[in-house]
Amino acid sequence: MKIVEGNLIDVVNREIYPCAITISEGKIVSIERNSNSYNCYISPGLVDSHVHVESSMLLPTEFSRLAIANGTVAIVSDPHEIANVVGKEGIYFMLEDAKNTPLKCFWGIPSCVPATPFDRAGAKLSAKDTEELAKTGLFSHLSEMMNVPGVLNNDDEVLRKLAVAKKYNLCVDGHCPGLRGDDLSDYITKGVGTDHEAYTLEEAEEKISKGMYIQIREGSAARNYDALKSLIATNTERVMFCTDDSHADDLLQQGHINKIVKKALADGFGIFDILQVACMNPVHFYHLDVGTLQIGDAADFIIVDDIDTFNILSVYINGEEVFHSGGKVKLKDSEKKYINYFVREPIHENEICLPVQGDVCCIKIIPDSLVTDKKVISFPERIDNFQVSLNDDVLKLVYLNRYFNGTPQMGLISGLNLKEGAFATSISHDSHNIIAVGTNDADLTAAINAVIREKGGLALCKGKESYVLPLPIAGIMTDKSGEEVAEQYLFLKKKLKEWGCTLKAPFMTLSFMGLVVIPALKIGEKGLFDTEKFDFIKSYGN
Repeated sequence: MKIVEGNLIDVVNREIYPCAITISEGKIVSIERNSNSYNCYISPGLVDSHVHVESSMLLPTEFSRLAIANGTVAIVSDPHEIANVVGKEGIYFMLEDAKNTPLKCFWGIPSCVPATPFDRAGAKLSAKDTEELAKTGLFSHLSEMMNVPGVLNNDDEVLRKLAVAKKYNLCVDGHCPGLRGDDLSDYITKGVGTDHEAYTLEEAEEKISKGMYIQIREGSAARNYDALKSLIATNTERVMFCTDDSHADDLLQQGHINKIVKKALADGFGIFDILQVACMNPVHFYHLDVGTLQIGDAADFIIVDDIDTFNILSVYINGEEVFHSGGKVKLKDSEKKYINYFVREPIHENEICLPVQGDVCCIKIIPDSLVTDKKVISFPERIDNFQVSLNDDVLKLVYLNRYFNGTPQMGLISGLNLKEGAFATSISHDSHNIIAVGTNDADLTAAINAVIREKGGLALCKGKESYVLPLPIAGIMTDKSGEEVAEQYLFLKKKLKEWGCTLKAPFMTLSFMGLVVIPALKIGEKGLFDTEKFDFIKSYGN
């Protein structure tokens, strides 16, 4: 039996009052009002309604250490990044590691592995696999349904996966950027309940009006808080917060869901509305076993210094204080394990030759967005091997499958402002093949081969300079601490800035250039992919 005292932020009844909370066997057994004066506030714990832990480059245990310190008591996670690399084995790897943390991790069954029929990933999850996983009872939802055409065209395999979700009472997450009108209605009718890809207020409001929950995302690369924040007040019951993808440096320097809470407070939204979105709605939608500061609930809550500043003082999960300001999150010791699938052999410069002539489509990056524009670059005369046009900010982009030794694919990309060198990564959503960009073929080749040598990682090369952050676990994660990863990652970002790159999150932005389900132009197995045509429009390197 233990007692915790403070000013209770009662989101259900929308009032704040001093009280003493009695906890027994991890549950709240009583909440007694009193007339004491307290200088702290007790709030429901924060919940990330959609996150890919792998995108932090950290194992679940290490991710949880950083998240808990920021007031997060639970996450709704989609392990499709590692599933694309090593399938079901990777999913169970994540679940097993997460057992060593007090963070409440609720896992989804990846619905699109590979993400599209156009991807060549390291594994494939069928409808049969989906049911096998659902039968275990270890999963809370069917993860983001990215195959929108498959849903709309009644693809048999897609419909079977949705039927499995319905059979086992699993919520279904969506992924439908820009989907509107009758197609949106059809998509929702098939059972999809959420979307974190809405990037205009009008789009989000239509989705809400048709029954969806909208997840306001503020991640490392994609941020739609500013566009959608008014929903916190106008559609409080139908909105959740999520990060989707957060790097270790952001978790350490900016925070997790608490950073979105602080933004909302600074923008003048009411504390009850904010906490309804940040804490309550994910618990209700996903039916999570997470307490919301009610008698009989699990004792999952946080203590903050003040409503306006919302600085985290303590975090309780199942009645145990797992974090106290100035201390460290308590974790169990875990055995180090490695899992990977990386067979690519090094490449030569002549393999990334890119001939251009006439009008050539170019990917144009939109800062802080996964969505890209499409622009046309004209080459009046043939260039046998285009490398760079610095004045026009046009660089060469290379996509290379790491699961077999196929032909590299090339395209043009604009928006990085890189003036020197090259960089490459084996984190490229969702299949996690190698993707690289550079100002010359020599540095491009060196950066790609540095990633190959490490069987996964982030690499920079400029002449004799070479820097690598190895990612030996599935080529997308490391067992290093969050502080170590953040330090190395920040160093790489600093170098890229010195070389001219103006993006806030260059590696994260680059990693999404291979995500062909996001408009408008991306790169994949057969060259540039146009989402409007939903097909490849140019096959470089063949």
